[in-house]
Amino acid sequence: MKDFHTHTTYSDGGFLQGMVEAAEAAGLEGIGLTDHCTVSSREKPATTRTIYGFNLDVTYERRRRAIEELRTREDVSIEIYDGVEMDYDPRDEREIRDFLEEATFDYTIGSVHAVDGLNVQVPSNFTELSDARRDELVDGYFENLVSLIESELFDVAAHIDLLERTPPLRGRATTDHYEPVARALADSRTVPEINAGRAIADMAIVHPSESFLDVLREHDVAVTVGSDSHRPSEIGDRAAFLETYFERHDLESVEPPGLEARRVPTDG
Repeated sequence: MKDFHTHTTYSDGGFLQGMVEAAEAAGLEGIGLTDHCTVSSREKPATTRTIYGFNLDVTYERRRRAIEELRTREDVSIEIYDGVEMDYDPRDEREIRDFLEEATFDYTIGSVHAVDGLNVQVPSNFTELSDARRDELVDGYFENLVSLIESELFDVAAHIDLLERTPPLRGRATTDHYEPVARALADSRTVPEINAGRAIADMAIVHPSESFLDVLREHDVAVTVGSDSHRPSEIGDRAAFLETYFERHDLESVEPPGLEARRVPTDG
């Protein structure tokens, strides 16, 4: 198994070498380093970028040199992939596209973290809202997710029902939300991931939910795998969970399309 979604100190994760060593110790064949990146010039996401350091667009060349150094070491046998997790909003597509064309990562992950300026992982953003307003925001989240997929900017769509982590929003998504996402994925090169970022935490949430996964399977949508680990200590347990999860659900993981495309030899 390979893990295509992890974070290092180039955003909000652990030391790069430690993440690689933990993946190797867990018996993984490959690890994707996909640090958060926000390139929007709009005020609120730009402020978030500053506060949390989601500025891989500034540091990706430095991180790439570190990756290349580890790849050449004789004591490192695991494959290391140079990826990114981009915050997505339809209003930022031009800025995202320009950066990704410049940076030429091995593959790209896109994720929706906010709707109408509200981070969907922060319960306090939604506790005082009416049920009708919460439902509007759930609708907006999935509309943005469909736009992310249709943009064809990304190889992987991350944690595609992220709002299930948030009690005021949990359980509000329905098949009516899942179907447009599944249809968009079926027509796109973008693949969703099975994300274990909260799978062995207290809330025990796997993205996507089983009902969402059923809809994806009805549309013959392939999936990839991501532990969403931010610390070396998380990788082993999440890798073991994911291996069991894939076996139990009779799933096969595909690689991000960008990786496969890079391996195809070109003429000339």
